[in-house]
Amino acid sequence: MIEIWWARLSTQSIDPAWVGDLDAVERERLAAYVRQEDKDRFLLGCTIVRRLLGRRQQLPPASIRLDRRCGDCGRPHGKVRAEGAELSISHSGDLVGVAFHPGTPVGLDVEVVDTRLDPLDLARVSLAPEETEHLVRRDAADRPAAFTTYWTRKEAVVKATGDGIRADLSKLVVSAPDQPAAVLQWPDHDGPVRLVDVDSAPGHRAALAALTEEPIEVGTFDAADVLSFRS
Repeated sequence: MIEIWWARLSTQSIDPAWVGDLDAVERERLAAYVRQEDKDRFLLGCTIVRRLLGRRQQLPPASIRLDRRCGDCGRPHGKVRAEGAELSISHSGDLVGVAFHPGTPVGLDVEVVDTRLDPLDLARVSLAPEETEHLVRRDAADRPAAFTTYWTRKEAVVKATGDGIRADLSKLVVSAPDQPAAVLQWPDHDGPVRLVDVDSAPGHRAALAALTEEPIEVGTFDAADVLSFRS
């Protein structure tokens, strides 16, 4: 079972003392955020990971060693990794989520459905032609949510593989938003990928990918449980 631990900014208090558990890379990234809500999302995501692993390993959260090295350049902006844990962190709007499995690479993405954006404009750089055609046929009022579903599915997949922003999303074809989540075509990847939509919160869309041939089983949990952990 892949675990997803959710927290909501609207209900979760942010403890400034959590900063003391961060490593140098995390503190630098935290300081780079300008808006307070972005700082809070990032700090909350880091803290969930550190306390989740700390509880499992019976270690203080600050002692957890996380690796974010990029496979291409070696800089610390790659997918987060830890010994004995496959992880994925995502945050948007009111939600912060962490996906965890002890051995299977996972990718989690959550996004706010932003009705101010032009989905057709965004589709030109992120959707395949057949996906864009499907989006065009939908009612204009439905397009923001439909595009966000496409986006979260694709982002979940490239997070699971570790390709991230290097991936050409227009080559990654996923099922239509009104169909069960699935990867239909991706010539740039050789290997199994499972994909599912995940319940999140009103006004958001979320998806989870895993590099496995087995069906995905998901367990969702309240991150308040791990945030209270202190070794």
